[in-house]
Amino acid sequence: MNTVRLENATLTLGSRMLWHKLNLEVQPGEFLAVLGPNGSGKTSLLRVLLGLLPLSSGMVEIDGHPPRCGSSLIGYVPQQKSFDADLPIRGRDLVRLGLDGHRFGPGLLGSSAHKVDAVIREVGAQNYADAPIGLLSGGEQQRLRIAQALLGDPKILLCDEPLLSLDLSSQQAVSTLINESRLKHNTSAIFVTHEINPVLPMVDRVLYLVGGNWAIGRPEEVLTSAKLGELYGTHIDVLHSHGRIIVVGAGDAAFADVGGHHHEARK
Repeated sequence: MNTVRLENATLTLGSRMLWHKLNLEVQPGEFLAVLGPNGSGKTSLLRVLLGLLPLSSGMVEIDGHPPRCGSSLIGYVPQQKSFDADLPIRGRDLVRLGLDGHRFGPGLLGSSAHKVDAVIREVGAQNYADAPIGLLSGGEQQRLRIAQALLGDPKILLCDEPLLSLDLSSQQAVSTLINESRLKHNTSAIFVTHEINPVLPMVDRVLYLVGGNWAIGRPEEVLTSAKLGELYGTHIDVLHSHGRIIVVGAGDAAFADVGGHHHEARK
């Protein structure tokens, strides 16, 4: 069974259509990268799958059922955001919120505590799990967020720009960790990003959203001058340099390219 299915799914916010009649099926264990410029509806897609935002029309299913808030089928990895240095919680406290976030307080007992320890080991964070979360690096904090997302043995990992604000080394480490986790558990990974290059070797398919339009397929099918030019409605150059993909636009559009940089289109 598909872990995620959208059929003729349309999402409109106010007077703006983010995407129109989107058809998408995600298989168990699949790594799907979601790309597109700011405001194209990438994070809104995750909010739909989390049960936080209803479709304007069409259908969405998570493991054959309508999405709902707090579903144990989904693990969520947010953007990296720094914690205050004096925040009085440890790394493992952040992780355990994946089990009992509704009743933060005394430590877990029994099998629940063992689950926390197990996922901390899985992401390689045992050396700093008891340190104050605000004193950890961005990459260390993201490892703990991934551990939190894995705590409930989810079928789907939703990753909302988890590489944002990380240095190149941490980007690679976090990407590899998410990929290894989805392969180990046969978990679907839906990975929203502006930076495709760190995850390009791991990606099965790409969903590209722009201006209400969309395209889905293998990276070599979607990330082409012809396909992106069709989506943007203007001439687009897709360049390959030392294994990296760089998108350069022409005409009147402005967009964020798949290399993670914002380009003002050339005239």
